[in-house]
Amino acid sequence: MGYNADSAGTDPNSATIAPYAQEYLNSRGINTDGMVPKSVDGFSAENYDMIISMGCGVNCPTMKIDEDWGLDDPFGKKYDVYKTTGEEIERRLKLLES
Repeated sequence: MGYNADSAGTDPNSATIAPYAQEYLNSRGINTDGMVPKSVDGFSAENYDMIISMGCGVNCPTMKIDEDWGLDDPFGKKYDVYKTTGEEIERRLKLLES
């Protein structure tokens, strides 16, 4: 969509991204080679135009959140939940363009 983005979590506890997340991203033509879970502690808000939280019931005391989308965390759920979440993220990103 033309955005430069990073993704991180407050408690990344795996050496690899979720298999269904990888499958969904690959189905959209997004290369997942080298993607690994990252902590928000490794990022600085000053390096970004906007910080968006997916919600997922977590708090991020290390940086100011510009928008919290309040999405449910798909981790551990079926592929369709990842797909629905991905489609909702895309829908909301398109709204940012208007």
